[in-house]
Amino acid sequence: MSRLPKGMIAAVAAVAAAVGGVVTQSAGAPAAVQETALQQRLDGLLNDSRYDGSQVALVVRDATTGETLYDRNGAQRMLPASNTKLFSSTAAMHVLGPSYRFHTDVLATAPVRGGQLLGNLYLKGYGDPTALESDYVALAKQLKAAGVKRVHGDLIADDTYFDHVRLGDSWAWDDEPFYYNAQISALTLAPNTDYDSGTAIVESRPGATVGAPVQLGLVPANGVLKLVNTATTGAAGSSNTLSIERDHGTNVVRVTGSVPLGASVGQEWVTVWEPELYAADVFKRALAAQGITVSGKIKNAATPAGAARLARDESMTVGELMTPFLKLSNNMHAETLVKAMGAVAEAEGSWSAGLGVVTDYAKSLGVDTSRIRLSDGSGLSRKVNVTADSITDVLIGAQQEPWWQQWYDALPIAGNPTRFVGGTLRSRMQNTPAANNLHGKTGSLTGVTSLSGYVTTADGRKLVFSMISNNYLTSPRSIEDAVGVTLASWSDENPPAAVPNNFRKAQSTTCELEWDKAC
Repeated sequence: MSRLPKGMIAAVAAVAAAVGGVVTQSAGAPAAVQETALQQRLDGLLNDSRYDGSQVALVVRDATTGETLYDRNGAQRMLPASNTKLFSSTAAMHVLGPSYRFHTDVLATAPVRGGQLLGNLYLKGYGDPTALESDYVALAKQLKAAGVKRVHGDLIADDTYFDHVRLGDSWAWDDEPFYYNAQISALTLAPNTDYDSGTAIVESRPGATVGAPVQLGLVPANGVLKLVNTATTGAAGSSNTLSIERDHGTNVVRVTGSVPLGASVGQEWVTVWEPELYAADVFKRALAAQGITVSGKIKNAATPAGAARLARDESMTVGELMTPFLKLSNNMHAETLVKAMGAVAEAEGSWSAGLGVVTDYAKSLGVDTSRIRLSDGSGLSRKVNVTADSITDVLIGAQQEPWWQQWYDALPIAGNPTRFVGGTLRSRMQNTPAANNLHGKTGSLTGVTSLSGYVTTADGRKLVFSMISNNYLTSPRSIEDAVGVTLASWSDENPPAAVPNNFRKAQSTTCELEWDKAC
């Protein structure tokens, strides 16, 4: 059952008694009565058959005072999916700070004489999830400028700043090949400016004739992924049945199916097994392009103490990283930040250390951390259990931080079609009072959807809210949108008409998983 604060309940009861036990709703009525009208409106939305046999929690609070305006199951532990990122992102802004930068170093234990390095070259990562091929090219150019022409040793990939646990607690085995489930490494590489670290892109083109092999390419080019191609070109207008998937435990990528003649270039992201070797391979190619020869092989090991730094690349700031991280709900950014917090605050780049730091920060914001469990930073884990109450505590508490505005701006904005503005909410609540108003974090797993954030009412009152739905068979995501629109259009002076039922159907999106690149 939903509930109001005790003082408000008493006020509503007094009004009801004054009118013979019936609460009326009219323009200009007392605030307590109008909030009861809001409660009834939200109850009506949540009393939906899609919740038969499943669970929903919704908490709405005043963003300034913290007053609870609506609470259904707010203290119930729920699986939040990517709403977990509200905990990891705020903690990262506090612990690492918005000006923190990751870096990648190139080091050596032997001096460079006459362009010759008589020893190994070390590529050491410190967790940068935004490192691109161009960054490794920039490192190679620094070495060239330093006069390096030949390395008489191996190229050593060093990812020891983090531990070697690559995948999170209870992550699904069948998600492992897909880009949203990439391995976490302190030395890694992203193929694009979404910064999908630990992945590469397989590009596919139809052959010149029917029956010809599909043409494939890798972005960036590398020798780590091995493409096994049995895909063929089908007749023009035939179905595209191309399948691209990496074998577990290897970097063998099998490409099967058919691509119709004349089809446009296709792209599919695949994760990489042991991404530090992938990064080193791309770096070695960049060295060769600068005329620097490495005579040895690529290996992984720790950099010896006392090694001299020859080159360094730095990332964007953590504050800037919040935009691709939160707008696109990038799982790998969340986990990298968690391990980086562990490394910085506890000298241990592990999930356990980092999650302890995240939990401590949540506690400082007023979260009762004895009632929640954080098992990763992204929400991929099905062991994460938080409450809608705890999420609203984070949303309210974060407003007092000096970095809050930058973080708030990085949240997806409802109904704004620009990809790095609307983010995962760009196709939702369009042309409604919530559009360009509601800033929120989405979440989705099979049987899970969540939306939490900030919204301003028609009266200019700023609210925070958290809604989590679990264990449904038919998605209630459109009800989330109806709740968002209801809050955005609400007026204490003049309550709006109810959100029509056809809105709840028409606004549902075909993209149920927020990480779908097609969305």
